[in-house]
Amino acid sequence: MKKRKILCLRLQKNSASFDQYLQEEEWEIHYAAEILVAERMMREEPYLVCLLAIENVELIQYEALIQLLKAHPECEWIGVFHPDSLLSWKCHELILGHLFDYHTQPIESQRLAQTVGHAYGRAMMRQQSKRRFSTTKDMAMVGESPAMKSLFKHIKQIASSEATVLIGGENGSGKELTALAIHRCSPRSNGPFVPVSCGSIPSQLIQSELFGYQRGAFTGAAAQKAGFIESADHGTIFLDEIADLPLDLQTNLLRFLQEKTITRIGSSASIPVNARVIAASNVNLQEAVKAGKFREDLFYRLNVLPIIVPPLRERKEDIELLANHFLEVFGKERKTRLNGFTSEAVQAMLSHNWPGNVRELINRIRRAIVTTDGRLISAEDLNLEIQSLLKNDDLANVRISAEREAIFNCLVRAGKNKTRAAQDLGVSRMTLYRLMEKHGLSGNLEHIHSKPAANSENAHHRTSDMHYSAPIKSPKLG
Repeated sequence: MKKRKILCLRLQKNSASFDQYLQEEEWEIHYAAEILVAERMMREEPYLVCLLAIENVELIQYEALIQLLKAHPECEWIGVFHPDSLLSWKCHELILGHLFDYHTQPIESQRLAQTVGHAYGRAMMRQQSKRRFSTTKDMAMVGESPAMKSLFKHIKQIASSEATVLIGGENGSGKELTALAIHRCSPRSNGPFVPVSCGSIPSQLIQSELFGYQRGAFTGAAAQKAGFIESADHGTIFLDEIADLPLDLQTNLLRFLQEKTITRIGSSASIPVNARVIAASNVNLQEAVKAGKFREDLFYRLNVLPIIVPPLRERKEDIELLANHFLEVFGKERKTRLNGFTSEAVQAMLSHNWPGNVRELINRIRRAIVTTDGRLISAEDLNLEIQSLLKNDDLANVRISAEREAIFNCLVRAGKNKTRAAQDLGVSRMTLYRLMEKHGLSGNLEHIHSKPAANSENAHHRTSDMHYSAPIKSPKLG
């Protein structure tokens, strides 16, 4: 098994040594005795797990330590403290706000190995989650569902063209992000991207805002000004809520699409503008054409390359991925660190219909980040109802049963040789022992006649904790 690296920041001379506990579990330990040294080491090579050994919290550079922890959110920190340190409010703040878990001296080797392994697994999941949408980084979008994969493919096809694009989709689904993705993947990516919300500009100003004006063209026009379309020269202009554009300005826009020139208010000169137009609407423009509210010829000019952004309820597979992404992005606004979502919160998000789409998800998560008192965001923090967990329980039971069967069969194949079984399963011996105990396999295999009930309440809670939470242990468990 390849050795995994772990950094131990040991801030006092008498702090415990961890070699004897972790080297047998294939950990490669790197030590640092100063915060600045640890910072340099973490810049030079990544660590997914770090140990923090402190004898007396009051005697360290506390603020510098907090800055180090906040600067490396990708790392899971585990504290090792002298029991007397737990009397300090700084220690409480450190544990509750920034650490994955903590232990007290004297160290119990088996428990420490389990904690480090659990922390490493969590950090790996976070790293893998980032990789899952790293291929869409240029698109500034997150998603793995079939609907989003189809959208990404369509974006790349559309991006290489110069034709106009009409984006459809519900409010909050991500139409502007889709337009930005088309721009970023296009040959115009080095040019400007100019987003314009046609519905938010007062009707008396929209012509001057879109097409610009000359000095003295009207009262208040003290200087010449280029409009949004001219500002997008050699780039892309995104016209959101295009259905709100007044009919007389629809004529002007149609002329620009045909001739690629604009005329500022107060001028008779035509100005050539090389800008690609992407428009979006949350209403059916064909119905607007029938109602006489939108020009038919403009509709066909815009609808050369149509694309639809799927609503969030049609891409349920992306909800947890998006939630963790937004938690990472907006969690930086919070002083203390959040570890994720409870299993009930995840279930509530999957059960919700999301009428406000991704925008609603962002709003709920940002509010929860501010209001939650725990390390995990709950369904109550998100202001979502907890739906029936029957299906979730069934899935958990299947997972527990399959895990137990896999371990049992592996032990049988290995002739009850636990070292070989652990290697076959790709886990450490300590992890195998913990899993055997969890599933009632710690005794002699010959004496196992039946599987424990898969719907055991304790087993379900243990599995939920393993995937969604990182509970802070009491000092006595250190």
